[in-house]
Amino acid sequence: MTGFRFPDNFLWGGAIAANQAEGAYLEGGKGLTLVDLLPTGEQRRSIMKGSVPSFKPLDGEFYPSHEAIDFYHRYKEDIALFAEMGFKALRVSIAWARIFPTGEDAVPNEAGLKFYDDLFDELLRNGIQPVVTLAHFDVPVALIEKYGSWRNRKMVELFERYSKTVLERYKDKVKYWMTFNEINMLLHLPFLGAGLVFEEGDNVKQIQYQAAHHQLVASALAVKACHELIPDAKIGCMLAAGSFYPYTCNPEDVYQGMEKDRESYFFIDVQSRGEYPGYAKRFFRDHGLTIEMEPGDAELLKKHTVDYIGFSYYSSRTTSTDPEVNKKMTSGNVFGSVANPYLDKSEWGWTIDPLGLRITANQLHDRYQKPLFVVENGLGAHDEVTPEGEVNDDYRIDYLKRHLAELGEAIQDGCEILGYTSWGPIDIVSASSGEMRKRYGYIYVDRDNEGKGTLKRIKKKSFGWYKNVIQSNGENLGE
Repeated sequence: MTGFRFPDNFLWGGAIAANQAEGAYLEGGKGLTLVDLLPTGEQRRSIMKGSVPSFKPLDGEFYPSHEAIDFYHRYKEDIALFAEMGFKALRVSIAWARIFPTGEDAVPNEAGLKFYDDLFDELLRNGIQPVVTLAHFDVPVALIEKYGSWRNRKMVELFERYSKTVLERYKDKVKYWMTFNEINMLLHLPFLGAGLVFEEGDNVKQIQYQAAHHQLVASALAVKACHELIPDAKIGCMLAAGSFYPYTCNPEDVYQGMEKDRESYFFIDVQSRGEYPGYAKRFFRDHGLTIEMEPGDAELLKKHTVDYIGFSYYSSRTTSTDPEVNKKMTSGNVFGSVANPYLDKSEWGWTIDPLGLRITANQLHDRYQKPLFVVENGLGAHDEVTPEGEVNDDYRIDYLKRHLAELGEAIQDGCEILGYTSWGPIDIVSASSGEMRKRYGYIYVDRDNEGKGTLKRIKKKSFGWYKNVIQSNGENLGE
């Protein structure tokens, strides 16, 4: 397949998160972070939704983030492999609790700061730009216990302090930043997205949208700090994207699709346009929600909007107002979706829709008129190592090839796209299921769902394929 030659300076690379890759969960003075309380197994999803049994890891449970793939100790080896593929960028996150173990320590933790100094230096030595997310499903557990996390306004001040600390420290090393990863996840998995824990009788919607306001104000303050401290940097927001298609052309289905999209667009409307949209104000009125705002909040949101829109895209979603159709839901997808009869699904029930990436990019560009950055896209699949020690992941190559072809079309449509960092370029712990078996990488990591394995790294077939894609700047997508 001959692709389109992507723009010069296009940032090809991959994306990981601290809590899914680093491990070393209490090393170097790090405090507990929310993902350190997420075990594998049946309880995981209910905890991610806010039903948290303990603020300490429990005996007898396996917590995959505690060791993950040991990127903390092995990053040089992994970065060498990324450099071999020709990466121009690696998206990572900073673990807040490595910098402020309790979230409000008198001074930042120097061992944590130095780790990221060393990591960014290693990337830059290899010609790879760090793209850094300030909060990727990450709140220090001490702040959840003490303040109830983002339901409390105190978090705004603490996040601003954390942001200023790392922006100042890494201002000469990092020129691409993002505030909150998949900020709209707060509505779907509130503990994972924002550290929210609910008690019986809580007004969940009220708490979620109040927490959202606090995150939006904190995001604006981080944008302000970035523009002041690193004038030549770009700082963006980050959306879990993927359009909702109406199941039929029944106007009821079409309207519901629009409403579902707006649930997610709401966050980016505020971060990019600088104010609460009319539909959100109506939603608050209709649901009896009162969002407490401090004087100056509206001005802050208006004045400090993001430079670009980062987004993840794995699949589109489909919605229906027909109760019979709604019995045919796909499994796996956090957002809940009716099965789309025109699309295949991954092993984990996520629809595979390459054209949806082009549609989503165009919708975001039309809506915001700002540069876009595809910071997550990929196929979670079960990979087998052959007796010869190979991993032939042609299904992953096919998925990525078709998505990149549509991304090229989106650029030709007029969308300005800064780069493409595919998700999990090396196998990491799955955020949704906690599994290692759900693999995304070009590099296989010898570790199973129970944490057993040597952690040896093995190049998959897709490793050489992606290397050729980058080398040809998207022109050679393979056969």
